[in-house]
Amino acid sequence: MIALLLFGSFFLFLGLGIPVAFALGLSAVVTLVTTDGVQVLDVVPSVMFPSMSSGTLLAIPFFILAGIVMQYTGISQRLVDLAFLIFGRLRHGLAAVTIISAFFFSAISGSGPATVAAIGAILIPALVRNGYQKKHAVSLVAASGSMGIVVPPSIAFIIFAVVAAEFGKISISRLFIAGIVPGIIMAVAFFIAALFVPRVRELAGLPVRTKPDAEVVTGSTSTGTSASGSAGADSAGNGGSGDSAAGSKTQLLTANGQAASANSGSTGSSVGAADPTATVNPEGGFGEIMTALVKAIPGLLIPVIILGGIYGGVFTPTEAGAVASVYALIVGVFVYRELTWKDMPKVFLESGVSTAVIMFIVGVASLFSYVITVEGVADRISTAVLGVTDNKYLILAAITIILLIVGAFVDAISAFYLFIPILVPILIGVGVDMTTIGVFMTVNLAIGLFTPPVGLNLYVGAGIGKAKLEEVVRGILPFLVCAIVALLLITYIPAISNWLPDLLGVG
Repeated sequence: MIALLLFGSFFLFLGLGIPVAFALGLSAVVTLVTTDGVQVLDVVPSVMFPSMSSGTLLAIPFFILAGIVMQYTGISQRLVDLAFLIFGRLRHGLAAVTIISAFFFSAISGSGPATVAAIGAILIPALVRNGYQKKHAVSLVAASGSMGIVVPPSIAFIIFAVVAAEFGKISISRLFIAGIVPGIIMAVAFFIAALFVPRVRELAGLPVRTKPDAEVVTGSTSTGTSASGSAGADSAGNGGSGDSAAGSKTQLLTANGQAASANSGSTGSSVGAADPTATVNPEGGFGEIMTALVKAIPGLLIPVIILGGIYGGVFTPTEAGAVASVYALIVGVFVYRELTWKDMPKVFLESGVSTAVIMFIVGVASLFSYVITVEGVADRISTAVLGVTDNKYLILAAITIILLIVGAFVDAISAFYLFIPILVPILIGVGVDMTTIGVFMTVNLAIGLFTPPVGLNLYVGAGIGKAKLEEVVRGILPFLVCAIVALLLITYIPAISNWLPDLLGVG
């Protein structure tokens, strides 16, 4: 009865259009008042405040700050330029560039929507010009952005480690390392999906270096166009300023050899500022690749510093977030010199707002989790499930289906507080280790980021690409199918999650 009241009121509030965070808090309060009376409401602040003031969660605002600062420095444009120079000459090179750029920016931002916002403004117009239908271009970017909560540093892994601590030992460091191989598998899955996506035309809009007497068709090559600034819809509040275009003596040629328009039909921005196919030459030589690599190194070093410092025992994950923030500020102000002191209030304000949103969700979700625990809901559900079957593979299949459905409606942080108290004891009871549980639950919920009807990455991508959501939903199926295949591999082969942390001795 209590479980029905708790979950029934939660889904009722969702159905009424109430935001997830408020629905969680309201359903928890309704259940407490119904079962124990109004006098029990004094427990609400005593549960919410400690959950939000956990020292481990201090890593979240630091990683958010580092990600926002790196967007303001134009690191996303530099990563795309480097990837395009290396892979752009391949037939499906631009799809590979999108996925690789998303993978590396995921290792900076720790957020799925932030990754979509950072690379979408650059790559969605380029994919459309390269012959992809807009629905598939947005879908590819939205799906690739889901790696943001799997590839370390991951805010989702931090939340999982905090919430699951009472059920078994698991460290954030181990989860970070464990997410690398699954992240690579997801990247491969998205690339395979991209191979089956039909293209309107081949080799449309690829850049070639102009001859001395050729007419140069370029867009603006100044830093005035943001690599992610047009993605103001990002839930994490990320914005940024772009990077100066390199190699401006390029022109876009259509399939029939005619010069293409310098303006992007998808974003209204000039190609030179927002489209990597107009800023680099895909057949650039070794020197051009090395130049792009040098420009991208400061950004590429962030995940190296974070993971190397944690694995080397130099600092904890929380301290790693602080180091990453300071490093990002130094790079933005003194190395790239694109982050000015005037930008600082905006940067810290965006970071503060993003952190406040996440911590509010943590607070109300912890209250919901508290009700699940103290009212015995988790124990009753666990007993009921194990009473039906104790077959590990059937239970994993059932939980996978549940999480895929839930992930389409609820964000990862809320879902962790909702289901960790219920699912983790069941999974431990059938012999699944904590590392595998953390990774497979996170990958499940990452897929939810681009699953209709509420997949947040879809909304961010559609906003950037100026596409209708219904149109984007029709293009997401190939990426969704391949992602589920990757999920099944990660779920049923524990070595995928455990091999690298075991190899490195990370406990």
